[in-house]
Amino acid sequence: MRILITGGAGLIGSRAAEFYAKKGDEVIILDNLGRSKLFNSKEETVTHNLNWLKQFTNIQYIEGDVCNKKDVKQAFGEGVDAVIHAAGQPGIRFSVQFPKKDFNINALGTLNVLECIRQVCPDATFVYCSTNKVYGENVNRILIRELDTRYEYRFVKGVAEHTDVDQTGHSLYGVSKYIGDLYVQEYAYSYGIKTAVFRMSCIYGTRQFGFEDQGWIAWFIISMLQGNIINIYGNGKQVRDALYVDDVVKAYDAFIKSDIPHGVWNIGGGIENSVSLLELVAFLEEELSIKALLTFKDWRPFDQKIYISDINKVSKDLCWYPKISINTGCRKLIKWLKDR
Repeated sequence: MRILITGGAGLIGSRAAEFYAKKGDEVIILDNLGRSKLFNSKEETVTHNLNWLKQFTNIQYIEGDVCNKKDVKQAFGEGVDAVIHAAGQPGIRFSVQFPKKDFNINALGTLNVLECIRQVCPDATFVYCSTNKVYGENVNRILIRELDTRYEYRFVKGVAEHTDVDQTGHSLYGVSKYIGDLYVQEYAYSYGIKTAVFRMSCIYGTRQFGFEDQGWIAWFIISMLQGNIINIYGNGKQVRDALYVDDVVKAYDAFIKSDIPHGVWNIGGGIENSVSLLELVAFLEEELSIKALLTFKDWRPFDQKIYISDINKVSKDLCWYPKISINTGCRKLIKWLKDR
């Protein structure tokens, strides 16, 4: 199989590249290596991942931008069998500061890749890395209760795919990702392209470079190892379900191999792998034998008190379920960050 991975030097993209390279497939990576600039960091992050992938002779790297049609066309070459579109701008704060850049990367970039697959290889499979932010503040309508260390849903286990996406605040990031989400769905209906939308919750794992605005599990670990203060926005009881990156790549592969023509799935660790900020801090303090330095600040706009994916549909449709628990995954990430 010949597979194109946009954003192939990022966390998800690089793990997908490794996965298919080890299977002997031909992998093409398209990445502009711009992640650090998005978060005003001078540290080389995704460059580390790209250098690590150089050990695989069946991975071809093309430095380019999904916003540039020529770069996308070059990456496709004469065609591919599958595309994993992991390139994107993942920061809410960035989207507020630079709404047009956010739109160009997440919405226009996705359209550029879709157009290329339609024109060059319409029989190829397309996988889109979407986000739970497409539901916006509608998830706050789900009844919750407050416990000692977390919030929990009262009557449901998680957010399902039928949750409303309209008439609510989303954040500009949520809007730009949802535009791409809709285009991916429509290219299945209008052009018959095999497409999947995975609306992801918190994805984490080794080779993740966390920032305060994105990659919070890695950010907490890095901050504690370096003795830096961790800003908690709100009371720390907000909950997310965490999914180890290798598990999400296996879900993508299950769809690519399947006979399903198109689908939309919420995907995350589910209720069994959910954790609040306070609970993660307590876990890390025990694992690292370090006392966390915390500062509590006001709630941030669009910060959901709780988001847990209902993974029943994706589990049933793709015969998939998370294999790596949050405790195991965090220990893997701790070891990798310590080694660095």
